[in-house]
Amino acid sequence: MALSSSLTHAATQCSTSTYSIPKLYHSHSTAFSFQNPHNITSLPAITTSPQIKKWRTNVSFFNRTKDATPIKQELLDAIAPFDRGAEATPEDQEIIDQIARKLEVCNPTKEPLKSSLLNGKWELVYTTSKSILQTQRPKILRSRVNYQAINVDTLRAQNMEGWPFFNQVTANLTPLNARKVAVQFDYFKIAGLIPIKAPGRARGELEITYLDEELRVSRGDLGNLFILKMVDPSYKVPT
Repeated sequence: MALSSSLTHAATQCSTSTYSIPKLYHSHSTAFSFQNPHNITSLPAITTSPQIKKWRTNVSFFNRTKDATPIKQELLDAIAPFDRGAEATPEDQEIIDQIARKLEVCNPTKEPLKSSLLNGKWELVYTTSKSILQTQRPKILRSRVNYQAINVDTLRAQNMEGWPFFNQVTANLTPLNARKVAVQFDYFKIAGLIPIKAPGRARGELEITYLDEELRVSRGDLGNLFILKMVDPSYKVPT
């Protein structure tokens, strides 16, 4: 079955669903990112990892459930072996993208920028962004964890990376529609302490394609995929 036909079928199945509960990134020049956007590395050679072989047969566009929970779990299981995406091959990325698209069809929050579910601090658990993953660095010098916080009431966002550098960046958001924002960075903080004003070209766009109490899926204007899990719904972005 063609991808478009499969997604139409999934939309029919998910349109009346009830969903149980179980970091705005790329820009044209800076990437809504936790790291230097100009660090670019080439993609690895296409290989098939053992982990993909174990669950590949579970990837199906003929999902007949009305509940998004099984697809969410399928997505989380698929990304788990790949160190937030740093070890995923292009083939791995394509399979994960297909599962994410199945989940996006079942999005219970059609207007995420009007939803309080977006508020708080999210942990980045998977991305295809090489600048955020810092794959050009030795593994010991890559950030161990990345967070993103959003507050829809103030239209502010903040990206934070953990050890060893603890860099941060804040941004203003301008809604383009009910699920897409333009991102304008204002300040970077080196080691979380030293503020540096961001250049005017530090901007981008982000579309939120799936949102519930636990999980958020977003896509950047450069085509990168971002999957995040909620860690602190009470967190407030500095104004």
